[in-house]
Amino acid sequence: MAINSEKLGYILGNFVSTTSDVQGAAMVTPDGLPLASSLPGGMDDERVSAMSAAMLSLGDRIGRELARGDIDRIYVEGVEGFSILTSCGEDAVFLVLAGKAAKQGVLMLEIKRTLGELKSALM
Repeated sequence: MAINSEKLGYILGNFVSTTSDVQGAAMVTPDGLPLASSLPGGMDDERVSAMSAAMLSLGDRIGRELARGDIDRIYVEGVEGFSILTSCGEDAVFLVLAGKAAKQGVLMLEIKRTLGELKSALM
C-alpha cells in the first residue's frame, strides 16, 4: 500500500497549528528524504530532512556505542527552542521544532498522540 503524503501533510499541519509553541514538523525517511512537512517559511524541507537523517545516524551510533539500545527519541535543546526527532517505525522519523516556551510534558504527550495518527497514514 502506498504512503498517503497528502494525509501526512494534513496531520502535520494540524499538529503545528493546534499544539502550543510548535513552530514546525516534518516526516522524513531514515535516509534523509522528505515525506511531508509543515515547516516555517524559509526552511528547506530537503535540507531539514538531510539534517534529521544525520541526527538519527549519530543517535543510533551513540545508542550502540554506549550500550543504550535502539533510540526512541533524539532531543536537542538550543537557546531558541527544541528539535525533537522521534522514531515512527522503520521507514520514517517525526521531527518537531518547538519554541523555548513550549511545555515539555504537554509537547511529549502531543507528539505521542500524533505518532499514532502518522503511523496509521504510513500503512
